[in-house]
Amino acid sequence: MARIGAIFNPYTHTPDEFRDAVLAAESAGLGELWIWEDCFRQSAFAAASAALAWTDALRVGIGIAPMPLRNVAATAMEIATIERLFPGRLLPGVGHGVLDWMGQVGARAASPLTLMREYVPALRALLAGDEVTVPGRYVGLDAVRLDYPPVTPPLVYAAAEGPKTLRLSGEVADGTVLDSGHTAEEYATATASIRDARAQAGRGEAHDIVAYVVTAFGADAEARATADVGDKPDPASRALWGEPDRVAAEAQRFFAAGVDDVVLLPASRGDIAEFYRSAAEVARLVRGDAA
Repeated sequence: MARIGAIFNPYTHTPDEFRDAVLAAESAGLGELWIWEDCFRQSAFAAASAALAWTDALRVGIGIAPMPLRNVAATAMEIATIERLFPGRLLPGVGHGVLDWMGQVGARAASPLTLMREYVPALRALLAGDEVTVPGRYVGLDAVRLDYPPVTPPLVYAAAEGPKTLRLSGEVADGTVLDSGHTAEEYATATASIRDARAQAGRGEAHDIVAYVVTAFGADAEARATADVGDKPDPASRALWGEPDRVAAEAQRFFAAGVDDVVLLPASRGDIAEFYRSAAEVARLVRGDAA
């Protein structure tokens, strides 16, 4: 089923604003709030834990936490602990991280694709409660098993953008997080590549595809949304803007491109509570239960 979520952007809002934003999202009836971990702004797992503790129904997505920063066993323990505390409400994602930032902290992988190919399957296996041994280039596990794995393992998402990473995400992850700034046609190419690779890998279960889409509501919405896309051609096709009914209608082109979850990224700093109220209304319209 098509879903709508929203983002807490660590570039436009600081960690001390996070609690009020989370409570506003829950109060608005928003189903999903997504965060990410960029160096050197906000921790993913600490923020997700706090958000889940402050709320009762909100699901929190991590899109994404950089793989090079953490041993896969540590990431598995983080996710397993959160899932045990707040079952079914965490949507964890991992990715390459920004390579320059990974270099700054001495964690840059020479082959990010090899890292993902080793890391994501190991993470999924640990969360499934398996004993895992991986003598890899970047992942080295020797008979590791979590004492307290999740009762029901969450989906593990991987961030992907380039053609090779898109296909690898389809092979090894349960879902893919796609960055903002793309047209529906570009998303369609990406989703087709992901699902083709998944089919070739013999993975028949569904693969959840999340796309961040720059969005603006209220005054000057079109100008703010298209400005945030940057200097890409045809910016109007890469963003959403207007009243919630218009945004809900225009989001359909991204769903038609194979995206399962359109996650609304605020185009600029503004009233985050109002943005989440509008995003929640978009979600209700997309579900068809606004009345």
